[in-house]
Amino acid sequence: MLTIGCHLSDRDGYLGMAKAAVSIDANTFQFFTRNPRGGAQKALDPHDIAAFEDYAPEHGIEVILGYAPYTANPASDKQAEHDFTMMVLAEDLARMAETPQAMYTLQPGSALGKPVDEALARVAAALNDVITPSLGTPVLVQTMAGEGTQVGSTFEQLASILDQVELDDHVGVLFDACRVWGAGYDIVDDLDGVVDEFDRVIGIDKLRAIHLNDSKDALGSRKDRHAPIGEGRIGFDALAGLVNHPKLRDVPFYLEAPDATLKEYGEAIGKFQKARASA
Repeated sequence: MLTIGCHLSDRDGYLGMAKAAVSIDANTFQFFTRNPRGGAQKALDPHDIAAFEDYAPEHGIEVILGYAPYTANPASDKQAEHDFTMMVLAEDLARMAETPQAMYTLQPGSALGKPVDEALARVAAALNDVITPSLGTPVLVQTMAGEGTQVGSTFEQLASILDQVELDDHVGVLFDACRVWGAGYDIVDDLDGVVDEFDRVIGIDKLRAIHLNDSKDALGSRKDRHAPIGEGRIGFDALAGLVNHPKLRDVPFYLEAPDATLKEYGEAIGKFQKARASA
């Protein structure tokens, strides 16, 4: 079964997001845990969560994905940024525990001019501080395009982070198509080679979610600028190749497109579902 959805606003709570997903024939969704630029979380509504937990299994929603704010930077050595990041991770993971089917994803951040190996170690240390044996929410580190001093733009860097996490069964990777393309991995003409390299360096069992994002920029641009799905430099056929790849078929997929409406997301989801059915 194809598990696919898109990024949604949490304005109407978990039940509202689930209903919006179902309205476009999606069976998962992604949302920010708070304003993407930071800020406080709004209080959870226990009635909303209970209603969502009743509604989700009836409509095939088995997994959802919470997204940390962009301002969290676990790679930073600056004390204020570190303290903010740790506060965000602790609060967010406590929130995710209220919905047992949730995963949580974050960007590894930027080294800010410091040695990359030290930055990667700081990301792992942050994860070690917040991941406990009882944590039921998988934490996914995202692939990055390598803009500026970003870390996580190579599979080797991601492997270094995961290898330093003590409870490694609690962590995984979110593979972002736009970013791996920007980082120089050719998923258009050599998808098998990219997937095999990921498997060799990190392990395919660690790939827990995929962003089906198209790119405005060329291969190896080190940029992460999304194009409308199917209209960018990656294109629909290559993105559909991810959906149909034998090693990726069972991973949940999420669409992110600039200013996309719910209707437009639904149309794109329908195309991917058709591509899966015809494979």
